[in-house]
Amino acid sequence: MFVARSIAADHKDLIHDVSYDFHGRRMATCSSDQSVKVWDKSENGEWHCTASWKTHSGSVWRVTWAHPEFGQVLASCSFDRTAAVWEEIVGESNDKQRGLSHWIKRTTLVDSRTSVTDVKFAPKHMGLMLTTCSADGVVRIYEAPDVMNLSQWSLQHEISCKLSCSCISWNPSRLDCRFTLYFNIYLFKRKYAKAETLMTVTDAVHDIAFAPNLGRSFHVLAIATKDVRIFKLVPMRKESTSTGPTKFEVQIVAQFDNHNSQVWRVSWNITSTLLASSGDDGCVRLWKANYMDNWKCTGILKGDGSPLTGSSGQPSAMSTVLGSSVQSSQNALNGMSAGSRTAQVCPQLQR
Repeated sequence: MFVARSIAADHKDLIHDVSYDFHGRRMATCSSDQSVKVWDKSENGEWHCTASWKTHSGSVWRVTWAHPEFGQVLASCSFDRTAAVWEEIVGESNDKQRGLSHWIKRTTLVDSRTSVTDVKFAPKHMGLMLTTCSADGVVRIYEAPDVMNLSQWSLQHEISCKLSCSCISWNPSRLDCRFTLYFNIYLFKRKYAKAETLMTVTDAVHDIAFAPNLGRSFHVLAIATKDVRIFKLVPMRKESTSTGPTKFEVQIVAQFDNHNSQVWRVSWNITSTLLASSGDDGCVRLWKANYMDNWKCTGILKGDGSPLTGSSGQPSAMSTVLGSSVQSSQNALNGMSAGSRTAQVCPQLQR
């Protein structure tokens, strides 16, 4: 069942991104009104805006949380060609501010010459690292040498791509850290040499997400484009004399066009057994695989939070599953979509 709650976000323009913190008790939203808002969940389940401030001089495309091991830290990116790092501190300067928290800008990253389209913190085992991608086709990787001093960030790598980049995703696996970006889909290993290109994706990509890896020998990647696609990336055995990056056998596991529109966000649950997608049809759709690794739609949630069912009580759309189709790498290779000024929160999903 779904339990949904609508929040009057009070943004003055379109909301582009919604991000939860590690524990799911805090939420950040960003908008074309150039602001970021932080929301805290109370004991009774209500969400309250605890901070709101202007962050950039242009539309804010993405906002993301760092792991709480590094404190309460946010990063945002904007059309104004910058990314910013924010830290929450508790006021102690006088009696009036004592016990109250507020967010201060620790640094502004100004290396991009065009709009910064996405920003992501690396998994915590890699340290405090931050990645941005820009419309100029450059991915930049920053690192904070001293986690106690967030005003100092060093540019570690610049990766130039030939096409505009719209989104990035870190692989959360401890054993095989990669990130990917679009356009096209590239896979990079540490040292950041290109490992693979997914040439089968030819339409604009709006979001990508690696599934959490709980001991699998392969990786799973979800892609939001004109439809939803799920890929399996199986590492190929390297020859002892090979010094290049690991190559992958790329298998397309499933492809869904149920949204009948552009898909803007894809997101995995923590065990990577459930995938959520949102699109211009105003619905969030849930996808799940059975024991045969065949994926199907298991639930549809409309923009107002109510479930959408057909006459039989089942999800009204059927999924297209390519459970056994394999494509060799040698042969061919986020909330709802932007357009709303309210935030729809689904805090509980029971399966």
